[in-house]
Amino acid sequence: MADAEKFLYGDRSAGNTPLAQADWATKKLVWIPSEKLGFEAGSLKEEKGEECVVELTDSGKKVTVNKDDIQKMNPPKFSKVEDMAELTCLNEASVLHNLKERYYSGLIYTYSGLFCVVVNPYKYLPIYSEDIVNMYKGKKRHEMPPHIYAITDTAYRSMMQDREDQSILCTGESGAGKTENTKKVIQYLAHVASSFKSKKEQGELEKQLLQANPILEAFGNAKTVKNDNSSRFGKFIRINFDVNGYIVGANIETYLLEKSRAVRQAKDERSFHIFYYMLSGAGEKLRSELCLEDYSKYRFMSNGNVTIPGQQDKDLFTETMDAFQIMSIPEDERIGLLKVVSAVLQLGNMSFKKERNTDQASMPDDTAAQKVCHLLSINVTDFTRAILSPKIKVGRDFVQKAQTQEQAEFAIEALAKASYERMFRWLVLRINKALDKTKRQGASFIGILDIAGFEIFELNSFEQLCINYTNEKLQQLFNHTMFVLEQEEYQREGIEWSFIDFGLDLQPCIDLIEKPAGPPGVLALLDEECWFPKATDKSFVEKVVQEQGTNPKFQKPKKLKDDADFCIIHYAGKVDYKANAWLMKNMDPLNECVATLFNQSTDKFTAELWKDMDRIVGLDKVAGMSESIHGASRTRKGMFRTVGQLYKEQLGNLMATLRNTNPNFVRCIIPNHEKKAGKLEPHLVLDQLRCNGVLEGIRICRQGFPNRIVFQEFRQRYEILTPNAIPKGFMDGKQACVLMIKALELDPNLFRVGQSKVFFRAGVLAHLEEERDIKITDVVISFQAWCRGYVARKAFTKRQQQLTAMKVIQRNCVAYLKLRNWQWWRLFTKVKPLLQVTRQEEEMLAKEEELEKVMERQLQAQQQLQEFESKQQQLNAEKLALQEQLQAETELCAEAEEMRARLATRKQELEEILHDLESRLEEEEERATQMQTEKKKMQQNITDLEQQLDQEEGARQKLQMEKVTTDAKLKKLEEDVMVLDDQNNKLLKEKKQMEERISEFTTNLTEEEEKSKSLQKLKNKHEAMITDLEDRLRKEEKVRQELEKNRRKLEGDSSELHDQMSDLQAQIDELRAQLAKKEEELHAALSRIEEEAAAKNAAQKQIRELEAQISELQEDLELERQARAKAEKHRRDLGEELEALKTELEDTLDSTAAQQELRSKREVEVTHLKKNLEEEAKLHEQQMADMRQKHNQAFEELNEQLELAKRNKMSMEKAKQALESEWNELQIEMKTLTQGKGDSEQRRKKAETQLQELQVKYSESERHRHEVADKMAKMQSELEHVNSLLSEADNKNIKFSKDISATDSQLQDAQELLQEETRQKLALSTRLRQLEDEQNNLRELLEEEEEGKKNAEKQITTLQTQLADMKKKLENESLSLEGAEEGRKRSQRELEGVMHQLEERTAAYDKLDKTKTRLQQELDDLIVDQDHLRQIVSNLEKKQKKFDQMLAEEKTISTQYAEERDKAEAEAREKETRALTLARELETMSDVKNELDRANKMLKAEMDDLVSSKDDVGKSVHELERSKRAMDQQLEEMRVQVEELEDELQATEDAKLRLEVNMQAMKAQFDRDLQARDEQGEERRKQLVKQVREMEVDLEDERKQRSQALSAKKKLELDLGELDVQIEAANKGRDEALKQLKKLQPLMKEQMRELDELRLSRDEAVNVAKETERKLKAMEADALHFQEDLATAEKVKRQVQTERDELQEEISSTNTKNTVLAEDKRKLEARITQLEEELEEEHLNTEMVNDRLKRSVLQTEQMTTELAEERSGSLRLEGARSQLDRQNKEMKLKLQELEGTIKSKYKSSITTLEAKIAQLEEQLDIESKERQQATRLTRRTEKKLKEVLLMVDDERRNTDQFKDQAEKANIRMRQLKRQLEEAEEEVTRSNAQRRKMQRELEDATESADSMNREVGILKSKLRRGDVPFNMRRVVNRSGLDSDEDVDGKTETPEPAAE
Repeated sequence: MADAEKFLYGDRSAGNTPLAQADWATKKLVWIPSEKLGFEAGSLKEEKGEECVVELTDSGKKVTVNKDDIQKMNPPKFSKVEDMAELTCLNEASVLHNLKERYYSGLIYTYSGLFCVVVNPYKYLPIYSEDIVNMYKGKKRHEMPPHIYAITDTAYRSMMQDREDQSILCTGESGAGKTENTKKVIQYLAHVASSFKSKKEQGELEKQLLQANPILEAFGNAKTVKNDNSSRFGKFIRINFDVNGYIVGANIETYLLEKSRAVRQAKDERSFHIFYYMLSGAGEKLRSELCLEDYSKYRFMSNGNVTIPGQQDKDLFTETMDAFQIMSIPEDERIGLLKVVSAVLQLGNMSFKKERNTDQASMPDDTAAQKVCHLLSINVTDFTRAILSPKIKVGRDFVQKAQTQEQAEFAIEALAKASYERMFRWLVLRINKALDKTKRQGASFIGILDIAGFEIFELNSFEQLCINYTNEKLQQLFNHTMFVLEQEEYQREGIEWSFIDFGLDLQPCIDLIEKPAGPPGVLALLDEECWFPKATDKSFVEKVVQEQGTNPKFQKPKKLKDDADFCIIHYAGKVDYKANAWLMKNMDPLNECVATLFNQSTDKFTAELWKDMDRIVGLDKVAGMSESIHGASRTRKGMFRTVGQLYKEQLGNLMATLRNTNPNFVRCIIPNHEKKAGKLEPHLVLDQLRCNGVLEGIRICRQGFPNRIVFQEFRQRYEILTPNAIPKGFMDGKQACVLMIKALELDPNLFRVGQSKVFFRAGVLAHLEEERDIKITDVVISFQAWCRGYVARKAFTKRQQQLTAMKVIQRNCVAYLKLRNWQWWRLFTKVKPLLQVTRQEEEMLAKEEELEKVMERQLQAQQQLQEFESKQQQLNAEKLALQEQLQAETELCAEAEEMRARLATRKQELEEILHDLESRLEEEEERATQMQTEKKKMQQNITDLEQQLDQEEGARQKLQMEKVTTDAKLKKLEEDVMVLDDQNNKLLKEKKQMEERISEFTTNLTEEEEKSKSLQKLKNKHEAMITDLEDRLRKEEKVRQELEKNRRKLEGDSSELHDQMSDLQAQIDELRAQLAKKEEELHAALSRIEEEAAAKNAAQKQIRELEAQISELQEDLELERQARAKAEKHRRDLGEELEALKTELEDTLDSTAAQQELRSKREVEVTHLKKNLEEEAKLHEQQMADMRQKHNQAFEELNEQLELAKRNKMSMEKAKQALESEWNELQIEMKTLTQGKGDSEQRRKKAETQLQELQVKYSESERHRHEVADKMAKMQSELEHVNSLLSEADNKNIKFSKDISATDSQLQDAQELLQEETRQKLALSTRLRQLEDEQNNLRELLEEEEEGKKNAEKQITTLQTQLADMKKKLENESLSLEGAEEGRKRSQRELEGVMHQLEERTAAYDKLDKTKTRLQQELDDLIVDQDHLRQIVSNLEKKQKKFDQMLAEEKTISTQYAEERDKAEAEAREKETRALTLARELETMSDVKNELDRANKMLKAEMDDLVSSKDDVGKSVHELERSKRAMDQQLEEMRVQVEELEDELQATEDAKLRLEVNMQAMKAQFDRDLQARDEQGEERRKQLVKQVREMEVDLEDERKQRSQALSAKKKLELDLGELDVQIEAANKGRDEALKQLKKLQPLMKEQMRELDELRLSRDEAVNVAKETERKLKAMEADALHFQEDLATAEKVKRQVQTERDELQEEISSTNTKNTVLAEDKRKLEARITQLEEELEEEHLNTEMVNDRLKRSVLQTEQMTTELAEERSGSLRLEGARSQLDRQNKEMKLKLQELEGTIKSKYKSSITTLEAKIAQLEEQLDIESKERQQATRLTRRTEKKLKEVLLMVDDERRNTDQFKDQAEKANIRMRQLKRQLEEAEEEVTRSNAQRRKMQRELEDATESADSMNREVGILKSKLRRGDVPFNMRRVVNRSGLDSDEDVDGKTETPEPAAE
């Protein structure tokens, strides 16, 4: 038994030492993947993002590993754990390590949840003896170590108690030990369930049950490479038991016999054992009777005589014969079996040859055939004829067909395999008959399934598919069983959990294999192919790919086609299958002629084997003669049952049986392929764990709460982590655990508290173990420190005593040296001994010594007495506890007796019922037969209905997919139509622009007669372009018509598709109703489909509403991209046209005379056109004057609107003052602190969003500028200038509308800022009025600047009188301006509505704020209303005065800030207002600067125009020069003004920066003062984090649903009540602690308030600066827009009289503008970098103060990343701009070259140009109208876009406000809970001693309980008389069985140490 206990219990103390526990806790041990060892242990050293640095524990090498590859290591407490489901870290590495440690310790059995994992030891272990069987008999699973006996006994006891059938499922690879464990199960059941008491008296049935296994092994087992006794078949042994639990019979079913092994074997492998047993063990008589020969004579035994070490075939033959005798199998049947075995061997010796002239086979030697016929008692000639030329049915006649050599050999092998299979099947039936001959009735059974596990080989065939299919079904059974058990466990414990049936995960793979239809599975397709005559394996594979190609569990293999045909994804991994000879294997054809001969044999045994001839698949079906297949299948019932069908039916019956049982799972593992003991290959074991489903079971465990611990154990082990959580006195275990978990602050998702246990997620216990180790190490360190101090003090006192003794000795020695020579002293020393007194003193001394000894004895006796009394008291207490426990146990015993009595009565009742039921059983059996037939019919109907449902579901899904695809196509086609329309419009615009350029060039040619030679080439060029444009126009008209047709067609199709979709939806609803009636399991799916349908309808409505908006928003982006592509294409076309014109011009140089005549005619026409142009110029001047008047009116209306906005603002201010009066009543310091911070955060976010918007606008302006530059370079002539003017004129109205919206948004932002400032500075209304006055003054300055701007515009109107040819376009522009004004008014009205809504929302939100502030005020009153406030306030005022003095010196504003706190706050507010005034001044300066820049650019443009232009009348050059010099002077003056303004702006910015630096310095000083207090308060924050989370949840609910504010208020009031109760308890417990708390809390509160006020002021100043920056950028953008507008007007003015040389000057001016823009961009980038630096400083400051606010930090980081992305985008745009500049320069050079060539070669005429001008002008009118429509359309889209953006901005502002307020409330709650935390810690310290005593009491009670249990066990054993053996077993189990005892051993020294 000692050896057995070594292999059962092992030694777990080695891994669970304190050293190992400390090593695990300190080194952060983890598992990392390893190629050799699977996983290696390492210590986590460093984390670098997604990678970690790990130091290997064995080698010390450092490795960098990805975070996802690291797996956690379990604490040493879980070393060699018996049930791996208890591991807190459930992962592959931990499972493998646990199995490896147990295997190396000799422990081969390990539990894993429902599994029992067995690792083959490859050696004998003494754990299967009769003593071990008795040890496990009647014990529960958790009471004994893991063993196959424990699984078997659990199944047996469950069967007896629950009367439920049981099953034990043993699976694994070959050689893993399945058969051995099956034998052990049968051995145990035969011993336990035998009706005889001893083994010697074992009955016949038990012996037969044990002897059935050797027979099956002889005929079904063989030697393989992996295993010497490998079962080559699967079996299900069903052992029947009666009501009393005795074995009454058994039944065996077999599966998948490897019959091919009888024909051929691999190298170093054997055939079935019976062949070798028979050849070795048969006697001479038997050998002659069976015609046996030597091993080498048999072809089917390819490897000859292969022996098995340690095994004698001769002895095993005799044992097999003895087993036959025990099974009562008669002699004739035995001889018949052996004859069939010998005949199988002789069939292999039959040889065939090919005849010379034909392919027909012949048999030269029929010796083997004669032996076969002799053994099977058939005719030789008939047999040979049936082999060589069998009869095959063709139609209705039989024909003899000659066989080839290959066909004959195939037929022989098929006969041999079929003979052996039929013989094996008969043998199993015979054994079943022998085992089931008892007359006793079986009440229940235990089934033992021994079947091969999951197989993944290099080459997987049909057999592997069947095995893997079986394992899929078994794994599904396991998953479902685990689901049921988990569900029962959670329901029993009362835990809420969303139950998931994990068995459904495997259903797709099972359907892929077995599904009959819709689509058919692999087996169904294989059966279908077997019916077709010309089907092959290739056609089968193609059909599988076609039907199942879309299945997620089906894949095409990655290997070559020669290696695999298809791939199936099983739960254990991907398996590649090769479909070679699958049709043959599935049909398993035989030679029908030979089979009939066997059936007609004179030997009864042979004839009985071949009696079912109607089920044989003949060779005619394989040969392709299938004309009668279907007819035969109809006439002959049961014919042509394929192997797949039979196995599927057999497996279905098995699974039905297993589902009706309670399954127990055993998984066998092979540790290595070398069959060596003590060696374990990690990768091999991992693969088997994956294939066996152990890891799948662990995956399911991880979904729930795998770690469970009883309340008492949890409290005993982890109470050290929560020392003050449990109050004194008795408390229920559940309540105590709940309090402990609350104190531990665990996430609610990580645990559940049941009725008797605590459930944890995976990994939680490891975290608790780590914290427990840290706590214990702290305690031990403190204890060691105290001990060392005590020892040192004791040594120090000893040294002191030695020092005093030395001084006394020295003094006495000195006195003796002085007295020794004195005569009187000598006389005294001599006389003293003679005196009697001295003797009396000696006697007295002796008496005193005796008295002292007596006193010492008395003290010892008293001490002993006290000790005995204390022990007596302890024993009395223990006695009382034992009495109470005894009383409880007696009560339990009484209850058990009552239960037993009830059960006995129930048993009697049940027996009576049983008799009644037996009487009814016969009737019920008859009914059952009828019901069975009806059931089959119903099942058939159900299968048909399921197939119909599947088909309908597939059709519905297909229709759904088609609907989705058609929707996508519709959207795509609509987008394409829109894109083509836009392209058409743009092409038409370009055509018009080209026509206008042509007309302008004709006028220029008439005026420039002197340069006619140089311009003739250009006219030819224009002529060619016109022809090309006409062709394009025709093509575009055709394309447009076709697009219109397509669009109409698509609209019709879309309507039809929508109708179809509605019809399909109705059909789907009907199908849903039918499915809901037929199957309850489909309810969930149907409900989801209905919800999706409803969601789809709603989504369709939303899609219809939003499609227009989305398309409108995407139009601009698509238009810009297409414009770029088309411009590039147009440039290439122009280059090609230029080359063509060059060639044409060279050809036309000679024809000059005719051209001169034509020129004279054209000159007359040109003069006529000139007059017309002059008239049009006059009309255009009048139109421009009207245009300017309208423009002035528009500006006046804008000013009026600004005044109205001011009035509205005043009214709003009045309303806000009324709100302020209400607010002043409720004003407290908490509100200013929280709301100020929230407003600052909101402003910062707004500034960041506005900055992003400005950057987007800037990128758009940059893109627009690049497009203009590209157009200038591409056109290469004056045509480019005209095109740019027209495009800019088109965009002018859009820009005006943008300017209006920008001003409106600025006005709105200003109003919002004023609202926020009024909320913050409630007492500073007078100051705000002063600021408003200053703002009015600045606005007056702005109006003056606008008047100057108007004057400049008047000058521009005088210069634009020459633009007569733009009459029609300007009229259209005036119309568009009117439309823009109407849109602006409409947007103004909408803005007012939005403002009204905003006011309502702010009012509602203010109410919510009031409720919050009331609650927060109540929380403040609980803490603030304490004693000694005056003294603390005075100290704070002194510190505040010092701080105010420093602030006054830095800012030079106030000198009396140190007197009192209110004055300091007023001065801080004054400084904030000053910062605001500076910001306002900065804003006004920036506005002035923008206006000056604008005017400067306008004047510069005018100067350039004046220089470059020439009057029609002919201005002199001198006048132009004078005007140029005047403009230069004005430009210099404006530059000086701009520089002065920039200096002023820089000065204001410097002042702002100085203020910010001062504020930052003061804040840093304050931070240093508060840092010490923050460190003291960090420990107090932990216990209230959970309550803070609850408050956060409440705040989030408040933000999402404002209507539930009252309910949130009630929750907060309840929380306040709880806080009141806790604070009152704390006040009663520790008054002194509360006094200190009262002293410290107001101090910290005042300091935090002052710090937040300073931070608020600093944030406000920064935000105001950012706001000014934003406004500055907006103004700069406006300046750019206005500059572009002026440039367009100036370009229109210059267009009439520009020359080729002036074009170069214009290009140079654009270059200068580009440089100016680049400088502006650099300035903006510098501003952006400054803002980024300020943001980074702000982030650093907020991190120092609010390090706990992780969410806000994450938000700021996101914003910084977005800024970085925008910056990178601007850099990319800059690179693109530089690239375009380079292209522009290259195009200029090419233009110069082309102009040189044109001037030199241009001599042709302009004959055909003017004829087409009239037509083009008419087309121009048409195109202008279309262009007006397009501009109106774009205006509408822009309006909608603006509305959407405004709505998005409003929503963003609301969400930001809510977030800010939630953050404020969180901060305040953290402060309050931090303060409450201090009080709770004081209370916990006061209860420490009480809990220590309580723990000792609990330990004593537990020890008493354990002693009580041991006493009871000893008493029971004493009654039975087997004390010594049971004593050892109890000691062993108490020492090693449970983790509680181990923990008890490690923890027992702690009380003594304390």
